[in-house]
Amino acid sequence: MVATNSVARRTGNVSVGTSAFAMVVLERPLGRVHEEIDVVTTPSGDAVAMVHCNNGASELSQWAGLFGRFAQVIGADVGQDGVFAALLNEALEGDADGGGLLSFNNLSGEPVADLPDGRPLVVRAPDSSFTLANFMRTQVYAVFSTLSLGMRILDAEDVQVDRLLAHGGLFRTAGPAQRILAAALGAPVAVGETAGEGGPWGMALLASYLGEAGTMSLAHFLDEKVFATASTSVMEPARADVIGFSVYLDRYRKALELQRVAPEAVPAVNR
Repeated sequence: MVATNSVARRTGNVSVGTSAFAMVVLERPLGRVHEEIDVVTTPSGDAVAMVHCNNGASELSQWAGLFGRFAQVIGADVGQDGVFAALLNEALEGDADGGGLLSFNNLSGEPVADLPDGRPLVVRAPDSSFTLANFMRTQVYAVFSTLSLGMRILDAEDVQVDRLLAHGGLFRTAGPAQRILAAALGAPVAVGETAGEGGPWGMALLASYLGEAGTMSLAHFLDEKVFATASTSVMEPARADVIGFSVYLDRYRKALELQRVAPEAVPAVNR
């Protein structure tokens, strides 16, 4: 929250790493208890609704590693950042609904989707449009699908967000993940120049704030002393992307039964 300047009410942040989560600072308590939503607080004590997904970008990273190794084998090694940039930008060339492909990134259980265990899966019908662009688009969709399910609960609670800022390594490549996240959440998403930074930097900022704690609020300190000159890009959700993701998410929900039976059909391999 601190690393993204998201401690004031009606602000929120999305972090994507091994796990993925969204945190929104509330104006008022939620109307009822939701098992999918954790209620925590900002360092200043304001209530925060948190949608936490166990599975983030790990499966996407595995695929990037596979494609990176392929590039090495054919003598076209471009480095990890280059592989991610190429694949994420290719995702934007895919069909808005993923061309009929489905990707599940569940390396473990996912409480938001009521999954006690998980298995990564790629599923397609024989007539799906099986292209690299659609494959990569659905891999990115997989990172945000359960997050989107959880955020829809907050939408139903009429939780208002003026500013949603994303951070994590996935956003180091400017544009693709930000655009897809905006579509998945149906809200503008901002990414700052510190998008690759996270918790350790936030803790350093809190340590710096100790000297100012008696003279200004944490929100004022961050606004005036830390982020006043920070560069931030904001991306609005594109209508075609929002519609496409909605179609994809409907398919995803219907196919969750595959995830429920997969751990029994495909037991873990002990090594």
